[in-house]
Amino acid sequence: MLFNSLGFIVFLAVVIALFYLVPHKFRWIPLLIASYYFYISWNINLIVLIGATTIISYTTGILIEYSKSKKVRLACLLFSIISSLGVLFFFKYFNFFAQSVVEFVRLFGVPVSDFSLNILLPVGISFYTFQTLSYTIDVYRGSIKAEKHFGYYALFVSYFPQLVAGPIERPDNLLPQLKQNSKFSSDNMKIGLQYVLVGFIKKVVVADMLAMYVNSIFDNMENANGLTVIIATLLFAVQILCDFDGYTNIAIGVAKMMNIDLMKNFNNPYSALSIKDFWSRWHISLSSWFRDYVYIPLGGNRVGKFRHLFNLFLTFLLSGLWHGASWTFIIWGALHGIYQIIGQLTAAPKKKLYAKMNINTESNQWKALKNVITVILVCFAWIFFRANTVGDAFVLIGTIFTGWGFSLTFISDSFEKLGMTAFMFVYIIALLILLTQLGKIFIDKKDKFVYEDQSTSTRIVRKVLYVILGFIVALSWIYVVSQLGYVNEFIYFQF
Repeated sequence: MLFNSLGFIVFLAVVIALFYLVPHKFRWIPLLIASYYFYISWNINLIVLIGATTIISYTTGILIEYSKSKKVRLACLLFSIISSLGVLFFFKYFNFFAQSVVEFVRLFGVPVSDFSLNILLPVGISFYTFQTLSYTIDVYRGSIKAEKHFGYYALFVSYFPQLVAGPIERPDNLLPQLKQNSKFSSDNMKIGLQYVLVGFIKKVVVADMLAMYVNSIFDNMENANGLTVIIATLLFAVQILCDFDGYTNIAIGVAKMMNIDLMKNFNNPYSALSIKDFWSRWHISLSSWFRDYVYIPLGGNRVGKFRHLFNLFLTFLLSGLWHGASWTFIIWGALHGIYQIIGQLTAAPKKKLYAKMNINTESNQWKALKNVITVILVCFAWIFFRANTVGDAFVLIGTIFTGWGFSLTFISDSFEKLGMTAFMFVYIIALLILLTQLGKIFIDKKDKFVYEDQSTSTRIVRKVLYVILGFIVALSWIYVVSQLGYVNEFIYFQF
């Protein structure tokens, strides 16, 4: 069941109604049923995996807290980690590693047949697996108490707004909120609807629209030339942000309607002034998870210089692998690891050089230059993220440096290959400008918007704006579905 489907709208209305009609003591029951129904709407067999993962992590959490033996506690932790990662590896990575081994052996001239299993990748497995891992590890560390109520814990793992694409919630944030006695709040309902509206605009109006132009190049490389690859890559950078952040906005908005605050997952990532800054703004729940459960336990920056750089690289390499069972994602993660290493190694020399040259690195011009460089590096890495194969990625990169012409005909042909008219290009730019302003109006200053006294005329204007935006979403949804023949799912559902 996709957020951007009519079925979800009906489903959400029923869930919200039940949430406030059922007494607080029993609310977890309809929420848990709704969450499992939401999940198995893709495939009923998926309930076995999420159920088993939930039972194992719940049981080991209890055993860890009550056991007085360090060996037993450690054994329970390792069992929980190994079982969770084992399930994740088998369903998501087994075929990838098996095929990689086969191809490696063939390099030495050994005839080996292809080997793969007919395995269905469970939706959202990377997200809820990491959520259960953080719970068990936090219980072992003593930073949280084990949850005794199985129903609430099962709901923590499967809470439908963030189940299949995050944010990856921490138990100390989400569990207490699931238990709180929530009363209907018209203000939270308004805030939630604002988030959902902006989320739908990002996904349906922008991301799904851009997907058609991005696909025209990345899925049809015969259309590629230097200009089309650059435009398609830039459009993909916007597409993936609006697609993923759109999902997050909808998830946050739906949860807010139930008086639950999910963590912020994006913070204007393309305004970053460095790759390090980018990762403090992009997919925050994942980057902070790898920081707390991989990077810091490896020693972080509290070790020698070489080991620190190794920790950085390994963390980003694993982050790339987390995104998908493909060498394209591994290279994408490795690139960001290399970016970070270069940033660490050049930080001190650059600081001395800038001081010697009397360069004001805090000036707006210098910040703009750093932002442009960061965006270029991020977009270059996006080529590997989006490309269907590593070979395709290198072909596209090569095309950037070779496939050029210098005439109006070349430019016209390039837009034609993208399937984009001049009008559509202007329309897209206008949408991006509108989206930036909507974020400021509905998201960044939401509390002021809701609670500030407003004149009658202002309220009327805003209500008219809601209607217009809703109309644009509906028209865009109909147009995209008519072009594709299906409802376009969110990119991060595949992870």
